[in-house]
Amino acid sequence: MRKMKRNIKWKAAAAAVIFTLSITGCGKTQTSELQQEENKDSVIVVMGPTSEPEAGFDPAYGWGAGEHVHEPLIQSTLTVTTADLKIDYDLATDMTVSDDGLIWTVDIRNDGKFTDGEPVTAEDVAFTYNTLRDVSSVNDFTMLKEAVAIDGDTVEFHMNRPYSIWPYTMAIVGIVPEHAYGPDYGQNPVGSGRYILKQWDKGQQIILEANPDYYGEPVKMKKVTILFMEEDAAFAAVMAGQADLAYTAASYSDQQAEGYELLSFATVDNRGFNLPAVPSGETDENGVPLGNDFTCDVQVRRAINLGIDREEMIENVLYGYGTAAYSVCDKMPWYNEKAKIDCDKEAARQLLDSAGWIEGADGIREKDGVRAEFSLLYPAGDSVRQALAADTANQLKELGIEVKTEGADWETAYDKAQSQPLMWGWGAHTPMELYNIYHTMSGKKYAQYSPYSNPQTDQYMDQALACSDLEESYELWKKAQWDGETGIVQDGDIPWIWLVNIDHLYWSKKGLHVAEQKLHPHGHGWSIVNNVDQWTWE
Repeated sequence: MRKMKRNIKWKAAAAAVIFTLSITGCGKTQTSELQQEENKDSVIVVMGPTSEPEAGFDPAYGWGAGEHVHEPLIQSTLTVTTADLKIDYDLATDMTVSDDGLIWTVDIRNDGKFTDGEPVTAEDVAFTYNTLRDVSSVNDFTMLKEAVAIDGDTVEFHMNRPYSIWPYTMAIVGIVPEHAYGPDYGQNPVGSGRYILKQWDKGQQIILEANPDYYGEPVKMKKVTILFMEEDAAFAAVMAGQADLAYTAASYSDQQAEGYELLSFATVDNRGFNLPAVPSGETDENGVPLGNDFTCDVQVRRAINLGIDREEMIENVLYGYGTAAYSVCDKMPWYNEKAKIDCDKEAARQLLDSAGWIEGADGIREKDGVRAEFSLLYPAGDSVRQALAADTANQLKELGIEVKTEGADWETAYDKAQSQPLMWGWGAHTPMELYNIYHTMSGKKYAQYSPYSNPQTDQYMDQALACSDLEESYELWKKAQWDGETGIVQDGDIPWIWLVNIDHLYWSKKGLHVAEQKLHPHGHGWSIVNNVDQWTWE
């Protein structure tokens, strides 16, 4: 029945899709075979509508960060991340940091050129970062005091505090030209990257063309058309043969699309839920209730983490397309292997028994008048998180814990998550993801997204940021997760339960060779085209 309903949905979308493709110049006035034969250096990619950058292609307003996490295609970045998520150079040629971690010195190449013919200079780099420091609505630049151009190809970053992972920030900040920057820059960006924005039909498509003056490795895919479609419409475009690569969901994985293959890419796009780690009774400065009298028991949190069968979730909810998640940074250079555990429902029951949570006549546990229950929130409209929440409820009922699932809008969910678990989605190519989730907020009592605080964990993260050696800082991030005595993993405080990393799935036209992908971060969008310049047709 599920397949029949889905077929009806995408067939209903097909007429609109074909019309859209026709007005964007991708209709069937050319056959698929002829189009592929004639356009060996072009590709049509379909992304979800939320991937379209509402504020445009301006790094100051989120392009390259947030839900568009990637290395900007239109602008150059100083650094890039490698396949193993270490740091390499793009516009930069060398960098050093002072012993106190307060001054980063970066040399840039002298053959960079903006698409209006002007050279890329250290002044442009300094201007970009000082602008983002002052106006960025997405990235945090409070650590940056000032960027200063020392000469034409050397820039210094003067920091307010040591920040060892600064190179990861430099990997997502596109450099803009001081001479051509203004209020409408996001709509008409000038950059020095691999591509030029040639056309943007809002709500429908963007067209990128290769930058002939790009200093790096020659671009193989000369034209990239990106269409923005809902999930059903994207599949209809595939069935019509009008997309070369299109995002899809695991629920479509049992379908067949003639002339296409289903590609699966590993991610750190994780799903999990917070467990408020303090008892109820407090409120924050805005009167939002904090804490939960059931989840504040560390033995409860350990039992929940131990009792979740992640592989069952992957099979039942993700149709097999995912991996078990044990932290917010699985597979990353700073991941601590101590986070990994094996599901053991019997051991979980024993933990609850020993902690005094005794099953009642209805099978639900209770202790000192507190019932073993909570509501698990999920973002309304997110079918995957809703399904994960329902599966969690079913599994925890086996342990004697009653979970009710509840859809909510984000504005409501953020506040409710201070006292109730919420199904979140995270995942980024930076250790700051750990910091933002677990570190006590400055001047506050608890972490930002769920009430929790551990001074030792905070100290390790602070030391990691203050470390003058990026590689050495990885060990401190690992200790923040678990140092043998305290931390945020199973034997520690376990204030968050991580469930799965969702594979990113794409229908790919046969003959298209998608270059090797890095681990994708959170968000099913721009990451796939990070290296579109190196894709080829067979």
